[in-house]
Amino acid sequence: MLHPRWHRHSLHCVLPPYLLRSIAQNGSSAQRAAALRTSAVDNTFRSLRFVSNPLGQRSPGRVIAGMMAESQCYRSIYDVEGQETFPGKLVRSEGQGATGDAAVDEAYDGLGATYDLLWEVYGRNSIDDSGLRLNAHVHYGRNYDNAFWDGQRMVFGDGDGELFNRFTIAIDVIGHELSHGMTEDEGPLVYFRQAGALNESMSDVFGSLVKQRALNQTADKADWLIGAGLLASSIQGQALRSMKSPGTAYDDPVLGKDPQPGHMRDFVRTWEDNGGVHINSGIPNRAFFLVATQLGGYAWEKAGHIWYEALRDTRLRPDCGFARFARITLMAASRLYGEGGAEDTAVRDAWNQVGVPVTREKVAVAFTPPQGVQASKPSTRRPQA
Repeated sequence: MLHPRWHRHSLHCVLPPYLLRSIAQNGSSAQRAAALRTSAVDNTFRSLRFVSNPLGQRSPGRVIAGMMAESQCYRSIYDVEGQETFPGKLVRSEGQGATGDAAVDEAYDGLGATYDLLWEVYGRNSIDDSGLRLNAHVHYGRNYDNAFWDGQRMVFGDGDGELFNRFTIAIDVIGHELSHGMTEDEGPLVYFRQAGALNESMSDVFGSLVKQRALNQTADKADWLIGAGLLASSIQGQALRSMKSPGTAYDDPVLGKDPQPGHMRDFVRTWEDNGGVHINSGIPNRAFFLVATQLGGYAWEKAGHIWYEALRDTRLRPDCGFARFARITLMAASRLYGEGGAEDTAVRDAWNQVGVPVTREKVAVAFTPPQGVQASKPSTRRPQA
């Protein structure tokens, strides 16, 4: 079994390695060069993470719990000006107005929207629940086709302009990457096989919730796409992934065909991509979509609370598979809303529809009235992306 601490060693990139491989095989010489350069940078940062554990240590950016009456967002946006060194030039700090640089302002708004979701809906003080300052670094590298969370900061490339637009363009990508920090801090999911796919899925879930709340969309109105707007106009596709219909996000001569399954019968067994963490995340992604749309209303409320409580459940093991996570979500639904209700039924039905039959463990579940699940409006404190 993998050591529980290994979950902190992964570099969490929004663009999966199999996409970069497809570009290297099928793209033009310039596109291949950009893909290979991006892969080299990603591999370097992955290696660096093996000797660091940023969220396991208290940093100067943290605000000690109990020392502040209210939560407060602290954002800093740096421009690395096409270089690959940090921190770069500080160009926008908390409370300052828009700069006119789209990447800077999109990063600022995306960090704020993610922070607002966690605090205003789930009562979480930043991604570590201790007031972690949110730092973003934009204009990273030359034609860098990715965005990543490295345990300390968000980093965004500008894309190559032919296959990918700038990586700050999609607010759910920003929410996705920051949510990796929350999972690292809260849920000990190793970044491998089904546990890694759950790790990726949690980021897609909360990234999508950030987007839906910023747009004030109910579950039935949301597009359930991850990274809409990120693909350049020449690409045959809508986004990087579809939570509603995994496997349909793109089908392009250069990028290839979206490989995500939406049902366990199509589960992909591979050693690539840490055992298919970006591929098989389509299965729990669709389960969440089904729960949210069956319950209706705003997805960040009941469905989001169930998934958030499941992430924080002490029964969530480092090597948790889909079946165990399904049981934990069912127990969370019962704990929050009562056994046998609409929420309980929606969770059970959703997992059954994706081929993960769920049964309740013999654990006494006390009913706890839900907190903060009433309809809430999107924040007006910050510009919407």
